[in-house]
Amino acid sequence: MKKLFLLLAALTLSFQAHAASDADNTTLVPPQPKLAFLARFSVDLVAPIWELGKTSDLGRRRIIPITGGSFKGPLLNGEILNNGADWQTVTADGLAIIDTRYLLKLEDGELVYLQTRGVRYGPPEVMAEVAQGKPVDPSRYTFRLFMSFETASKKYDWLNRAMGVGYAMRLGNAVVYDAYLLN
Repeated sequence: MKKLFLLLAALTLSFQAHAASDADNTTLVPPQPKLAFLARFSVDLVAPIWELGKTSDLGRRRIIPITGGSFKGPLLNGEILNNGADWQTVTADGLAIIDTRYLLKLEDGELVYLQTRGVRYGPPEVMAEVAQGKPVDPSRYTFRLFMSFETASKKYDWLNRAMGVGYAMRLGNAVVYDAYLLN
């Protein structure tokens, strides 16, 4: 009898806790995302692409050297150093899985490590034009990035906690994207 009483008491408490959490879920809502324009990035890709081929069931691995570039905006300005790459995988259906890592030198000399992850995809004929380096209207395909930062700079320490998103386009030997902070 004592075990039955303890079980009923536990079930009652569980039900009350669940009912209280349901009430909280109806009165509290997650905050809405806000975007703040960070900068326009122009990433130079003038070195040859290294095609490794199919390295896994996921797809073909390619390494695209990042050879320089610049960024300008209300929150960050500077240059992209010649030391990074896009460690990209392309799936059988043409989805490019973006994984870049490169170093930013801000206009005041401070250094920031940037990693982007994202996707680029579209109709096969459009992606073929992009691959040939032709100027393609970016509304004809999707190219989106998620950005994270690291720095030892006290001035830019806020970047260590920042998350960004980018809307990109491939233009010949460059990727151009507008970056926004998620606030």
